[in-house]
Amino acid sequence: MSILLSEDLRVVVQGMTGKEGQRATKEMLAYGTKVCCGVTPGKGGERVLDLPVFDSVAEAKQYEQGLNTSVLFVPPLMVLDAAIEAMDAGISLLVIVTENVPILDAAKLVEYARRTGARVVGPSSVGVIVPGVAKLGSIGGGRDQRMYTPGRVGVISKSGGMTAETCRLLTEAGIGQSTAIGIGGDVIIGSTFTDLMALFEQDEETDAVVLFGEVGGAYEEEAARMLKERRFTKPVVAFVSGTFAEQVQGLALGHAGAIVERGFGTAEQKRAALREAGALVARYHDDIPGLVSRALENKGRSGGSTE
Repeated sequence: MSILLSEDLRVVVQGMTGKEGQRATKEMLAYGTKVCCGVTPGKGGERVLDLPVFDSVAEAKQYEQGLNTSVLFVPPLMVLDAAIEAMDAGISLLVIVTENVPILDAAKLVEYARRTGARVVGPSSVGVIVPGVAKLGSIGGGRDQRMYTPGRVGVISKSGGMTAETCRLLTEAGIGQSTAIGIGGDVIIGSTFTDLMALFEQDEETDAVVLFGEVGGAYEEEAARMLKERRFTKPVVAFVSGTFAEQVQGLALGHAGAIVERGFGTAEQKRAALREAGALVARYHDDIPGLVSRALENKGRSGGSTE
């Protein structure tokens, strides 16, 4: 089932009783995701969408066997405790949709995940989708069937909205997706481009990867280094947004991670690094499908090489 989502996926939604949690749970169920229950402290015993609600993840695991994944829709200041609770209960994959998580809390939960061996996507993640199979989070909303279609191209995006838009462009061009992930645009996130590229490298159901990057930070440069060192060998098509933001002095645009300091992390620097490493870099966002088609054709002609 491509990356992250497995055949034995069994999901608990932390914060399912809230408005966003209920909406996303309904959409996940409609898409075929195996959501088993919810967790909201103090609301144990209630039912939402005919699913049981428990006071803690540990309690949920006592009644719902095989829970292995959590989607978090909890308030920002509760994310750290909720994530640690899930990991302590043996949850191996956490998708954190919540935005505005304090940086120190994000750093602590990412370090905790490293120590426990859990995989964290987010904070500020729109979610993960394996088209036609299952999805986690808010990804796709109620229009997932139009935007996402099964195929063999992985998509990793800092932007939630542009995850959908990128996949829509690919779908309209007849290019399906193996897995699409919104990693979040915060300064500190649980799964970076390189973390997920390593999984796509090993995935037999993925032939190429699209990266949607943004101004600020160094995640795109890390991806370029991975390509240059041949630790990722499949074709990569990349787009880096943020040129306009750099041209207007004193104007703050973008996500929390869109911080450019002393000239480091500009959109053009990221494009140059990726281009030099061998990625096909799109000048405009709607150039992506054409570049993906070209990359796959070149790969086929060369017997699998990305060069």
